[in-house]
Order: sequence, then C-alpha cells, then structure tokens
Amino acid sequence: MARILAIDTSSAWCSVILSIDGLAPLLRHQQVSAGASQLLLPWIDELLGLASTPLSNIDAIAVGVGPGAFTGVRLGVAVVQGLATAAKLPVLPVASLDAIAAQLVQTSDFITSGATIFVIAVDARMGESYWAKYEHTVLGLPKRLGDIQLSAPELVDLSGVHYLAGSAITEFGDRLFAHQMIPFPENRMNAEIGIHASGILTCAQLMWSQGLQQDIHLLEPLYIRNKVALTTLERTQTHV
Repeated sequence: MARILAIDTSSAWCSVILSIDGLAPLLRHQQVSAGASQLLLPWIDELLGLASTPLSNIDAIAVGVGPGAFTGVRLGVAVVQGLATAAKLPVLPVASLDAIAAQLVQTSDFITSGATIFVIAVDARMGESYWAKYEHTVLGLPKRLGDIQLSAPELVDLSGVHYLAGSAITEFGDRLFAHQMIPFPENRMNAEIGIHASGILTCAQLMWSQGLQQDIHLLEPLYIRNKVALTTLERTQTHV
C-alpha cells in the first residue's frame, strides 16, 4: 500500500489524513471556518509523529484542489507546494466533487439505493452551484461524466439521475428541482455529505496505483469560477 498524506482545506473544515502501509489511517477533521491556517501544519506534524515517520518517508502528498472556498483552496495548495518541494515528493491533486463522490458510494444509504447515475451538487455561493454527474458500478470509484460545472441551481442536470448529494440540497431546496416533472425521492438524497480528507485519500490511492502522481511544479488550484466578485453595476443589474 502507498504511504500517502492527504489534506483538504477547500471548505469550512480542515481535514488531514495519513495512510501508512495499509494500517488504519490517522485523521484530524474539524470545522474551523477561517482557522485552517493555524491547524494544518501542526496536525501534519502530529500525525507524522504518531506514525513515527518523517515526511520524506511517505510516497506522495494528496490535496483537494477545489473547486471550493478561494482562500482555503489556495492555502492547501500552497502548503503542499512547500512540503512536497522540501521533501522532494510527487503530488496527487484531487477535485473536491470527485472526493465527495468517492465518499458517497461507500455510504449505506447509497449502496442500498442501487443507484448508478448520480449528481454531486454543492453550494458555490453567489446563488450558484458546483455540480457534476457520475456513474458508479460495483468495481472501482465512480466515473465523472464530463467536467465540473458552475450554474444556477435550476440548471443542474438531473435527467436520468438516481441519487443526489451535496450541500446545494439544503442551500437551494426546490430550485434544484425546477425542471423535475415528478418529485425527487427524499430517500435518494444526502444533503449532509461534504468534503473530507478520507475522500481525497480514496481518490489519491487509485491515482497512485494508476501512476497518475504529478511533479509539484504542475500543481495548481482548480478554478471553475474565474470571477469571484461583481462590480457595483453588475450587482445592480442582478436585482433588476
């Protein structure tokens, strides 16, 4: 088994997990809002100490590259750039929605549902949602069907979808189902699931097995929204 350190700071949670030689992973996961910068490096040092291994002894560092909170994504990427450069390690960049999808397919409710096509949709702020459609079979991790999208919740494509998960359910409610002819089944939704370092690790382990690790110089955030602020005129026009 690969020795992988995985982190995510793309949301209001700081999440770090260390997997060493197939042993039970060591985890720190806490809702911190803007406090991730104060916890991330101490947590990494703590987990490496508990595992009695220096950073240079692991195989790769995995990181959630977004989409997500701008400052949080930048923090995670910057920390990994520094650590991987110092320890001469490759990196494994993981999209946040892919990590959530990897977590979802392991939940009992999803397994019981028998769903194969599903959507992850999360709150992107500014009245929009990041979302992507996935296909899951009994083997391996779910396959993303196309790129991660950014749109108004009414434009999330739920055609042919058997299951829906993510924070957009709570944030936008019925707006997600504006084009549904029949109600979406409540027992086929999971509004609570969010980004977690365990999902980053699951994706990273598969990437490592496929030889998809990257040189640190190729690491960069995944920005779906290129513009994060509106001008005064644009804000006025949105309310006309």
